[in-house]
Amino acid sequence: MSDGGQTDLVDQFQESESNSNNEAVDCLGHHFANDKERRQFFTELLREKLQDPEFRAIEGFPIAENDAILELSDPPYYTACPNPWLADFIQQWEAEKPPEIQEHYHREPFAADVSEGKNDPIYNAHSYHTKVPHKAIMRYILHYTNPGDIVFDGFCGTGMTGVAAQMCGDKNVVLSLGYQISSDGTILKEDIDEEGKRNWIAFSKLGVRKALLNDLSPAATFIAYNYNTPVEATFFEKEAKRILNQVEEECGWMYETLHTDDKTKGKINYTVWSDVFVCSECTTDIVFWDEAVDQERGKVRDEFPCHNCGATLSKRSMERSWKSEFDFALKKPVKQAKSVPVQINYSINGVSGRFEKRPDSKDIDLIDRINKEPIPDWFPCDELPDGFNTKQPKKSHGLINVHHFYTNRNLRVLATLRRLLKTSIMEEQLLCLVGDQLPRASKMHKIAISRLNTNLSKTAGILAGTLYIPSNQIEYCLISMIGFRIKDITSYQRKRDAITKQLVSNSSTSNLLIPNESLDYMFFDPPFGANLNYSELNFLWEAWLKVFTNNTHEAIENKVQGKSISEYRSLMTDSFKEAYRTLKKGRWLTVEFSNTKASVWNNIQTAITDAGFIVSNVSALDKKQHTIKALTTPSAVKQDLIISAYKPNGGFEERFTFEPVYDGVWDFVKTHLGYLPIIKIQSGQIVPIQERDPRLLFDQVVAYFVRKGLDVPVNSQEFQIGLKERFLERYGMFFLPEQVEEYDKKRLSSSQLRQLSIFVDDEASAIEWLRQQLNDKPKTYQEIHPLYINELSGWKKNEAQLELSELLEQNFLCYDGVELVPSQIHNYLSTNFKDQRNLGKDDPVLKSKAKNRWYVPNPDRAQDLEKLRERSLLKEFDEYKQFTGKRMKSFRLEVIRAGFKKAWQEKDYSLIVQIAGKIPDASLQEDPKLLMWYDQALTRLDS
Repeated sequence: MSDGGQTDLVDQFQESESNSNNEAVDCLGHHFANDKERRQFFTELLREKLQDPEFRAIEGFPIAENDAILELSDPPYYTACPNPWLADFIQQWEAEKPPEIQEHYHREPFAADVSEGKNDPIYNAHSYHTKVPHKAIMRYILHYTNPGDIVFDGFCGTGMTGVAAQMCGDKNVVLSLGYQISSDGTILKEDIDEEGKRNWIAFSKLGVRKALLNDLSPAATFIAYNYNTPVEATFFEKEAKRILNQVEEECGWMYETLHTDDKTKGKINYTVWSDVFVCSECTTDIVFWDEAVDQERGKVRDEFPCHNCGATLSKRSMERSWKSEFDFALKKPVKQAKSVPVQINYSINGVSGRFEKRPDSKDIDLIDRINKEPIPDWFPCDELPDGFNTKQPKKSHGLINVHHFYTNRNLRVLATLRRLLKTSIMEEQLLCLVGDQLPRASKMHKIAISRLNTNLSKTAGILAGTLYIPSNQIEYCLISMIGFRIKDITSYQRKRDAITKQLVSNSSTSNLLIPNESLDYMFFDPPFGANLNYSELNFLWEAWLKVFTNNTHEAIENKVQGKSISEYRSLMTDSFKEAYRTLKKGRWLTVEFSNTKASVWNNIQTAITDAGFIVSNVSALDKKQHTIKALTTPSAVKQDLIISAYKPNGGFEERFTFEPVYDGVWDFVKTHLGYLPIIKIQSGQIVPIQERDPRLLFDQVVAYFVRKGLDVPVNSQEFQIGLKERFLERYGMFFLPEQVEEYDKKRLSSSQLRQLSIFVDDEASAIEWLRQQLNDKPKTYQEIHPLYINELSGWKKNEAQLELSELLEQNFLCYDGVELVPSQIHNYLSTNFKDQRNLGKDDPVLKSKAKNRWYVPNPDRAQDLEKLRERSLLKEFDEYKQFTGKRMKSFRLEVIRAGFKKAWQEKDYSLIVQIAGKIPDASLQEDPKLLMWYDQALTRLDS
């Protein structure tokens, strides 16, 4: 602890800390005089725990020395390792729940699309690779939980779920979401009654929810801890500015420059550095900024002449210029790409505006002096691991170690800051503030080129999700940048309550220290395939923390780690299984999904369902980064989606074990319908609920039975007949009797039911589109053909394309004009044509009008048609079995689906795996049905 001016501040802080805790801290039954005493007590317990080899063997245990883990932790609320006190807190929180919320729990899925922007002081307080706005998460927590409920986020990142859970008790924030709050704390949302009038209905209660936050990354959990631990904002601000002033005193001289008058001192805001290349013709050094940047037009030229020989050059045609310098930290020479300062942006005290200039000799001398002086304080110099993202800076610029990502000037500031923070009573909070600036302090920040004499140069940020080093880099004045960020941090600290502490743990979600069925709700924003390699991107930050991600259980696609999409699915399945184990029966899991690949979409859904969850709804989440359009097919994912899934209630699971298999089908459907949305609105209009479509309901039945290892006792057509006998139908959707009344009321208040569009890109989607077209309006081939051609959006690769005539013949019926006119055609003609009204089904005029029209058969006729089609598909599947090449280039997915289904019924799991090996892996991964059969076949073969 430093002396002098800080003593009074420390005394004030400790006195305030004691008063804020009513002169005592009560934590898990232990009483302490203050928070410092509490921390010391639990730190010693954690120190003992870290000596246990079994504890350190828990999946996802970070890579670090014990002292580094202890230094970073704030037990029992936050541990930079698996948190051993989670079960104790859960028990205590359960006991503290208000009695009135222990009533029977039931929620429909949150089916509305959500739109929340990122322009919020809370969101912006700390940066990270991906974040869901806390206000968006609040809507889900308010919908699915009651005050005091325990919310879990197994991939917490910066801890926005914890912030959202805490903010559910903030009246002003809840009101900002568009809700109303009654005098007793009941939250009301706007609704439309059967007469179309808007009114307010109760749906939740104002109050804080408890949160357990977990992540594999120490960097993420450290930020989450700081986001979710109350801090006295005034003291934080004072302490941050005190430390920053000390840094200014020690390091401010490094950011000084002279104005163009060579007399007035200026303060550097940032310096632009440019890579240097070698002319491929005359070997002259080419400063990229000088030759390639066209400031008159505000762009970087693709081609430009060499200033020495006039040869036409491009960035791709040139080699880099390299330099070898002695690295004081590594005590050896290192070879790195050469770069030079080309522009300085600075301010003058007392003069408004900013100025820019070319670095002069004094600026160059200053940089040389800084580079030649060893940095006296500690800084990390760990070597970057081999990886997908780490490969680029190593190869392009020779940045092999962590400290190479910073200029000596910014590295010295960071090292000075780290030393000074050791003296602070708010070390963790201030260290998190510094970590937030690490990307901005690095060489990864690029500059946006502006037109000459119109604007000063502008910063353009970092290429997200990479460790990319641009050819024109910005070196910020780090002291100023941290000063700007203090405002954002204190703004958030003043917005949150001074009591709520959420729990944070650092481990893999596949192995949690949480009791069975103890959590009330889960919100996950997990990794999505190869989108981001978190452990690689966080390595720079974690080097300063001295605690690193154990990436063995990192659920990503990464060739360097030997993880394909199959390994990704397996790791995600393990995590969802653990989530399933710890979630209470009948409760909900919400998964935010962000990936444009259908294969990843299918694999994440497969992982969710393989774990035991049942998907109920998919909606959109708009973070206001780009235009959102509702999607209807997994192969066209272009936005963030929200998957709502539930854990079946205990009553159904128990009944299913003992009841006859056939009865189990309808028990499942009845239970599942109760978990589906009754009304779904997009852009203010009621839209069909796809999950209530009979074909999707049948898919859910098949998936459930297959994962239970049982044969499905009904086929598709028998299932549809059974649906009509047992449940109520509205517009092709099926409901429970008690749900129909609500649907009918809401339906009456809407002018129309908007039909969802279908992307026609394979046989299955073509059949579905034809069904939609012919269901209400039987058509002739001549009428269908131009519409069909117009809807084709490009056939999937490797999928054999059938002619329209084949699709119609195999899946629909055509009236030949001989027998009685089918009811479907009769209803359409008599309703839409005046001259066809009141005509019998045998009337020659009606027959003539009806002839050659294609229509959707009723279930009785459809069952016969389905049998014929299945026989044809299986015959073609026999041909696929005879294929002896490596991979089939063209095939029908419908044939393989039918073959996999039959092979499953016959328990011929090896055949499924064999045929899967004959089709491209992408075709398997992008088809949810094939992936399900294949995944389950592998499981059976391995068991």
